[in-house]
Amino acid sequence: MRYFNCLFFIGSFVITIFGQRDITVEAIWRDYEFMPKSVPGFNFLKDGRHYTRLENNMINKYDITTGDFVETIFDASSIQGKMGFGNEIEDYSFNGDETKLLLESEKESIYRRSYLAKYHVYDLVTSDLHALYEKGLVMNATFSPDASKVAYVYENNLYYYDLDTGETQPMTFDGQQNEIINGLADWVYEEEFSIVKTFWWSPDNDQIVYIRFDEREVPEFMMTLYNDEVYPEYQKFKYPKVGEKNAEVSVHVYDLNSESISDVDIGNLDDMYIPRILWTQHPDKVCIFKMNRHQNHLQLILADTREGTSTVILEERNKYYIDITDDLTFLDDGAHFIRTSEKSGYKHIYLHDIDGNEIIPVTNGAFDVTSFYGVDEANGHVYFQSAEISPLERHVYRVNLDGTQKTRISDLKGTNHASFSSTYDYYTLRHSTIEKANSYNVFDRNQRLIRVLEDNAQNQLLQQEYGILPTEFFQFTTSHGVTLNGWMIKPRNFDEQNKYPVFMTQYSGPGSQQVTDSWKGLNYWWYQMLAQQGYVVACVDPRGTGGRGEEFKKMTYLQLGKYETIDQIEAGKYLAGLSYTDPARIGIFGWSYGGYMASLAILKGNDVFSTAIAVAPVTNWKWYDTIYTERYMRTSEENPNGYRDNSPVYFADRLRGKYLLVHGGADDNVHLQNSMEMARALIDANKQYDTYIYPNKAHSIFGGTARMHLYNKMTNFLNENLKNGEGLIEVKP
Repeated sequence: MRYFNCLFFIGSFVITIFGQRDITVEAIWRDYEFMPKSVPGFNFLKDGRHYTRLENNMINKYDITTGDFVETIFDASSIQGKMGFGNEIEDYSFNGDETKLLLESEKESIYRRSYLAKYHVYDLVTSDLHALYEKGLVMNATFSPDASKVAYVYENNLYYYDLDTGETQPMTFDGQQNEIINGLADWVYEEEFSIVKTFWWSPDNDQIVYIRFDEREVPEFMMTLYNDEVYPEYQKFKYPKVGEKNAEVSVHVYDLNSESISDVDIGNLDDMYIPRILWTQHPDKVCIFKMNRHQNHLQLILADTREGTSTVILEERNKYYIDITDDLTFLDDGAHFIRTSEKSGYKHIYLHDIDGNEIIPVTNGAFDVTSFYGVDEANGHVYFQSAEISPLERHVYRVNLDGTQKTRISDLKGTNHASFSSTYDYYTLRHSTIEKANSYNVFDRNQRLIRVLEDNAQNQLLQQEYGILPTEFFQFTTSHGVTLNGWMIKPRNFDEQNKYPVFMTQYSGPGSQQVTDSWKGLNYWWYQMLAQQGYVVACVDPRGTGGRGEEFKKMTYLQLGKYETIDQIEAGKYLAGLSYTDPARIGIFGWSYGGYMASLAILKGNDVFSTAIAVAPVTNWKWYDTIYTERYMRTSEENPNGYRDNSPVYFADRLRGKYLLVHGGADDNVHLQNSMEMARALIDANKQYDTYIYPNKAHSIFGGTARMHLYNKMTNFLNENLKNGEGLIEVKP
């Protein structure tokens, strides 16, 4: 600490004498100079006292209370060249008793969460090494509970490898690219329900329950890739857009003893989703989430995989929609389960008996539970995170299973996330504020600080060196009587007598939040760079965003974009009305949903916004996927006005200011089609605009120099049209 204080003093002294350095796009996105440290590969061991980290191609074990190195559990150099193993471990997992390792290497990304990999199993007791599949890369490899077998997906079929016999057993045979998928999510489930693996081992190792997707009737989408060949490459995949057919889903059980498959009868599955499946503590009983296409009716179904019977144990209906989470835990007593719900108007935790009857709300009040961490059954405690203190903050709490003695276990103002050891004796707390990158600290169950894993002191030194500007939170009330939260960074050498251009950033999507007292990643440095260059940088969360209860979040139902646009225009007017801003130079930026909002804002708010940057925007919801869009909008046939009234393509003729449209050519999520249709509409309306297309780049526009290239373009665009422009709109007195 003395060393850090000395460095901080010296750095401050040098900066005072020689001035503060200017932030550059190259420093942010080429050199990654400002990337804070994390704690990668951190895994608690089941003894609750130790953890492992992947370091220099070795899995090392440490004592969590002291930080002392204990031993190297596995060194990849010991198996290089054996059984087809390459040079580098990219990820790893233990079996239940931590005697075996499942090693991942040679990963190949597919979509946002899915990837192919080569897998090896290493026995820490015998030093035996097994190659899971030597003929190619596979997906979703998972130990059986007793670690005698590993199940995986190869070319849309399920297999398992028997570690005792060395034999591979296929479980399904009908898997086919773009037709039938077994044990693996299709594109839309992966993207919108956040799952990739859709098979699960039974607790007794004898059964695997899995979801089968029949996507033969799902329309295909094709992306064009350019790779210096005579003809481009065309990549096709199944993508159900609004109102189109989804994959037909069904639930099946493979019995390892009889090598047979049986169907799980959960009733009519026409236009239904199965977003989650979870085994109970009973080896023959599995809980299946079943949800209608409108996503406002959820059933929890308890199915007996041996008897073939099923019972609906809980139903929930909502006048808007129901969000799917992993917040379901069956307790060890076999008689109860814990789940979360927004049925009170705020998201809270509930205790139920195994028949689905509610026993007690474990939490309650006018605040949202924002993360459910788990249940320490030995001590009768439930751990969670909530926005109780403020929608801008997140804190971690412990409460008894009966809802009594709620205790906050995070002390620092800002945003706190926890990760608990298996025994709940220790937990790591990740803390940040809007001006302080994440720190990682270890505490015991009595909230005593045990040690610091990472404090990112170097990042704070960089902030001092580059003269970061303070971020101020503010609130204002719109003309509709709605109070909105925002943050603002004022320019370097701020003078209230000057008139500064305003750069607004936002996302605005359902349930999201940008206005929180939390670290904003590398974009924080770009915002600071713009403030250094003379911009007021601001962000406002409109109606429809999270942290303020169900009604605030879901009031945009059937009208995505309407109220968010009204609120962003109101925010632009509020900022334009400040004494130190130039009302003729108000700009707005956003990516994805934020790009959709930036487009609507400059079109419908053409008397407020003179400049907009839209990256990867949706420009008509009919071009987006079924699960996400229909959750909030239903179909375009059911809700034609909601679609038409809030699609930027239908308002292209209103463009008056400068508009930059950016998209990745291989965006599998928000298709390039959206920007091409927007361009067509602008041309038809004889409106000038700027556009940048990034060939072969996905939704994130990342890899190589693409991100640096994009941020340089956006910075130059702002400097030419917002900062140095004379103002492109007539300001009404």
